[in-house]
Amino acid sequence: MGLTSKTTEYVMAALAALSVTLLIWFWPRLARQGLWQVLGRLAAVGVTQLTIIATFACALNSSYQFFGSWGELFGNVDTAPVGVTQAAGHNGDGTVTGVSVKGPLVQPAGEEQLSRVSGLPTGPASVNGRVESVKVIGRRTGVIDPAFVYLPPQYFQKAYSRQRFPAIVALSGYPGSIFNLAQYLRVSQTAGQLQKSGQMQPTIMVMIRPTIAPPRDTECVNVPGGPQTETFLAKDLPDALKSTYRVGHDASSWGVLGYSSGGSCALQLTMRDPHVYTTAGALSPDYKVKDDPTTGNLFGSGLGRVNRINGHDLMWRLKHLPAPQVSVLVADSKHGEKGYPQTLAFIKAVKAPMRVVSILPDNGSHNFPTWTREMPATLKWMNQQLSFPQDVVPRHHRTPAHTIVRASGVAPSRTATRHR
Repeated sequence: MGLTSKTTEYVMAALAALSVTLLIWFWPRLARQGLWQVLGRLAAVGVTQLTIIATFACALNSSYQFFGSWGELFGNVDTAPVGVTQAAGHNGDGTVTGVSVKGPLVQPAGEEQLSRVSGLPTGPASVNGRVESVKVIGRRTGVIDPAFVYLPPQYFQKAYSRQRFPAIVALSGYPGSIFNLAQYLRVSQTAGQLQKSGQMQPTIMVMIRPTIAPPRDTECVNVPGGPQTETFLAKDLPDALKSTYRVGHDASSWGVLGYSSGGSCALQLTMRDPHVYTTAGALSPDYKVKDDPTTGNLFGSGLGRVNRINGHDLMWRLKHLPAPQVSVLVADSKHGEKGYPQTLAFIKAVKAPMRVVSILPDNGSHNFPTWTREMPATLKWMNQQLSFPQDVVPRHHRTPAHTIVRASGVAPSRTATRHR
């Protein structure tokens, strides 16, 4: 009985109903005076409230996929995939060295979450495209992370059989999930509609969560002696995708976007790793990584701590380091989101050769309705920055077989304001 299954929801709802019924039935007996009766009333009310709260929490988690399994909920997660062996040695920053991977770096995964996503394409892949449910294995980090991959119709057409495609990586917030990206942010559905209408060139969309060590929020940081999230997203993920799909090999054809902490991560990756990602779309991001109860100590201790903190402070980077040659989009609402002043300050601080554009609606909250309004303009702008790869797959190359699934959908567009 999985944490996100309907059976779990129904069982929890039945337990809550049973608790309420028993409370009403036994209350006359518990209403008498005496120590045991008082303790009985407290226990009965406590159990009833607990089951009701647990029922609502279970339904909420099933809807938003904060935790995908019981293991994740209780922090009992095996971070190493089958076929991956970690060597005992680590280097000074905690990066795993000497990892040996058996088998492909992108492997088929279960379709339980994907089957619940609405608006995915059906029919021939060469006409409507396809969404695949996979797991990505990090060769350097030993991390395994679930992902959805949207492949446009052209990917399956004979005329494009040797063509590589641009790639955009979409990151969820914390705790987040790939289900949120597909169902609520409508990443593949929006991209499919824009591409079908000619507003976006054929592009591979990769939906993945940056929470590689749940329930800890690692904020896309290489934690000293801990999870190496930046290495996974900046090195392992691109390498795995390039080994499996016909994606461009040059950074000019790679972009990354995200919402909330995923948007912060998109900016971090693009500004810190411009040789990997040259374009970012950040919806409601923060501009500095800080320790909090969900992150723990992200930067370690000792002499290097201050440098690591500054390195993940984007305003500090803009002031003290040469600006990278990248293009970024930031989105924040003037009323309804607390990060608006910081976003204006970031826009003002950007200098050439870096470029920034913005989506700054008057009203909007820190939620999916706001972000889905901003998605079409974000995707169209990002796609305009990415180059369509000129390199082609050699004639002897054979694209690995993929798992199947579906995709398609719409969202209203907005305009982006360009800043220099």
